[in-house]
Amino acid sequence: MPYLHQLDPIAFSLGPLKVHWYGIAYAVAFVLAWWLARLRIRAGRLPGIDQEGLSDLMFYGMLGVVLGGRLGYILFYDLPAYVAEPLSVFKVWQGGMSFHGGLLGVLAAAAWWTRKHRLHFFDTVDFLAPLVPSGLFVGRLANFVNGELWGKYTGTKWGVIFPTTDPNVVDLKLSAAQLQAQYAAGALDQFARHPTQLYEAGLEGLVMFAVLWWFSRKPRPRYAVSGLFALLYGVFRFVVEFVRVPDQQLDYLALGWVTMGQLLSLPLVLLGLFLLWLSRRAPTVQPAGGGA
Repeated sequence: MPYLHQLDPIAFSLGPLKVHWYGIAYAVAFVLAWWLARLRIRAGRLPGIDQEGLSDLMFYGMLGVVLGGRLGYILFYDLPAYVAEPLSVFKVWQGGMSFHGGLLGVLAAAAWWTRKHRLHFFDTVDFLAPLVPSGLFVGRLANFVNGELWGKYTGTKWGVIFPTTDPNVVDLKLSAAQLQAQYAAGALDQFARHPTQLYEAGLEGLVMFAVLWWFSRKPRPRYAVSGLFALLYGVFRFVVEFVRVPDQQLDYLALGWVTMGQLLSLPLVLLGLFLLWLSRRAPTVQPAGGGA
């Protein structure tokens, strides 16, 4: 039987202030990334950098995620709407963050920090790459709680019904009692959708974290960890997009199936393959005290 989504995107209220799960997810993602980064620093994965230097890197990285993610969504997905209502750029609790924009923001922050500390750019990126999937995991869970970014109708009994965000269900104008009655009778099964948020949480979050954390536990040639990250994310996102509904304002871009998510992910696949190829003859950065 399909699952009826009835999760409240608001975690709790403090007077007029409403705290959304989306915001909590970002806070949790940053804490996780910081904790994992400290583990990698202690293991000597970024030689010459102490806890103070790490704090600077993580702070700038967080700014890159938020600013890049927001600006990326505006530029890639919904520029006309934000031109019409510029102040809506600050309504981050409503969603509207782009992974690809956030990635560019992090890379820009890493480039600035790397130059300041006179390191190789990809040594920094290789250090950061295993930290990202934990944030993707909690972020996709927040998307699920918000009832956004869902997939196509499954035609099966194991999908998820989104009664407050699926326009076809909203248009039925059912009361809470009617909704429960229709759901119990199986009349809403036709509206069960692929929970693509959970697919991505599993693939981009759990699977990528397990692979990258394991892969980066021992010294790897420069570019290898970054290349594996780009390849895995690009492939996973490209595949999930086949069952994910494209953003309404964009729809499919070509051939009746190409989405903006696929268009932005394909370069990551190519970049990942190129970086893995480069890593074959690249030096291996040893942990602090690990030798030449």
